[in-house]
Amino acid sequence: QVQLVESGGGLVRAGDSLRLSCAASGRTFSRYTMGWFRQAPGKEREFVAAISWVLGNTNYADSVKGRFTISRDNAKNTVYLQMNSLKPEDTAVYSCAARYSPSVDEGARMYGYWGQGTQVTVSS
Repeated sequence: QVQLVESGGGLVRAGDSLRLSCAASGRTFSRYTMGWFRQAPGKEREFVAAISWVLGNTNYADSVKGRFTISRDNAKNTVYLQMNSLKPEDTAVYSCAARYSPSVDEGARMYGYWGQGTQVTVSS
């Protein structure tokens, strides 16, 4: 079975940094794209970033470009989301997702596997 387990969330102040981790297990993910999504209270889930595991191609939401960096460690089957210059509006539950495709698409419906999420709270 595929398992995606997020970690690294917490409570930080505006301007601080966090690094989220997504540990993937259950199969070989070399042909997959890994994505990060977030959902704040009262809002729909939104795309944050994605990376092709094999090629390293990346895609970012405009709201996080220049502040967030997605990366992967193939040997550890782990995907990271480095979040810098955090803002209160970044507060959300962040979820890791996987899709069987090298395309770094943004649509949540394209991702078939999801973690449980980790809470990120940014105080002003």
